[in-house]
Amino acid sequence: MNRRLFVKQTSLATSALLLSPYARMWGADTAFPVVRIPESKRNFTSKAVERVIADVKKNIANKELAWLFENCFPNTLDTTVDFTVVDGKPDTYVITGDIDAMWLRDSSAQVWPYLPLCKEDEEMKQLIKGVIYRQTRCIIKDPYANAFYKNEHKQSPWKSDDTKMQRGIHERKWEIDSLCYPIRLAHGYWKETGDTSPFDAQWVEAMKQVVKTFKEQQRIDGKGPYSFMRKTEFSTDTLPLNGYGYPARPNGMICSMFRPSDDATIYPYLVPSNFFAFASLGQLATLATAIKCDLDTNAINDLMTQIVTGIDNDGKIKTGKSGEIYAYEVNGYGGCNLMDDANVPSLLSLSYLIPGMKDDKVYNNTRKFVLSDNNPFFFKGKAGEGIGGPHAGMNNIWPISIIMRGLTSTNDDEIKMCLSMLQRSHAGTGFMHECFDKDDVSKYTRPWFAWANTLFGEFVWKIYREKPELLNS
Repeated sequence: MNRRLFVKQTSLATSALLLSPYARMWGADTAFPVVRIPESKRNFTSKAVERVIADVKKNIANKELAWLFENCFPNTLDTTVDFTVVDGKPDTYVITGDIDAMWLRDSSAQVWPYLPLCKEDEEMKQLIKGVIYRQTRCIIKDPYANAFYKNEHKQSPWKSDDTKMQRGIHERKWEIDSLCYPIRLAHGYWKETGDTSPFDAQWVEAMKQVVKTFKEQQRIDGKGPYSFMRKTEFSTDTLPLNGYGYPARPNGMICSMFRPSDDATIYPYLVPSNFFAFASLGQLATLATAIKCDLDTNAINDLMTQIVTGIDNDGKIKTGKSGEIYAYEVNGYGGCNLMDDANVPSLLSLSYLIPGMKDDKVYNNTRKFVLSDNNPFFFKGKAGEGIGGPHAGMNNIWPISIIMRGLTSTNDDEIKMCLSMLQRSHAGTGFMHECFDKDDVSKYTRPWFAWANTLFGEFVWKIYREKPELLNS
């Protein structure tokens, strides 16, 4: 099932909640209804996560935020993980929520906030190790695919896509971030635990495939092996020019034919995703050195240099209103797309994915640009303000963008504003959604979207640890 099928839907199952008395008591010191799945039906339970939830509920004054945290932070564990052991190794399949498929991006982001708990929770450690093992097998199966099934023989509804489709693959949209996120997760796991056991010969083979794919999609020596076409009414779901997309002049950057939203790029050099690739390759080189494997770190470092040179030469644009900023997409011929999309990696998220970016002047100019009406996908209305994107249509704000704004902010007032908008956005459901109408939060898409839920939990937990007073408004 495609995410786009949910764009125009609002959950009828939650309509009763929207009319319930508590919806008129937001902000009051009163009990909120139980909407979290019953304990007996949860897919996975972590004592460490339950301890964090109990601490937050006990110690912050804003009871609605505490209730939202209780629902959202464990949502990935409660509803989307399927943990088993395969050939003596942990194996974790992670769906996105309302779509029974595992995106390399979403699955990484969904378990990322739990990494700090691995030291005190061995079962959590095994769960995340299982995600790494499964992602390794997925990459080896097809480094160009973005989403996979647990059943390797299952056939996708997109089986007729004109690309190299295999059974067990849900969708084969080439997105740079699909290969970056597993590296980020592996590196984060290693930093938190010191455990190198997931990084076996199979993992090294997968990482060689990552480097090979990145180099192929620099398209220095031709178009490479990947092409994609789909019969569809949505132009963002297919690629022009026989499935290779619009041309780009080789400059060191990597072509990404689709965005993290799963929408087709206009210009192939997706700048935030190339930044992510640069950072992820650095993490890969560090891991390769730590485990003393035969990954060619010199080749990885050369690739990093080529990417950052391409960004420096072609990824920056001088504007009259905002000064020098990073473009969202470029083609190496001078063409650029000045916008941002809510999905991560985005321009807004660069200092979240690469903490050193927070002091980058061009990034800070860019952050102001994308959070203004100069960004065609920045929407502001009665219900709030934030970034959307073509995937869900005009005037739809993604909570992920509001969360990311808060996570990248150093301003307490801005952080509180983001918390307030998120608190008002759940439309009585107790959960985050894919997006909501800028003027009416009851018009939302995807009532079960685990990435947004867990990222919200990550945001609140970060504030709780660093600036708990901001949660008491």
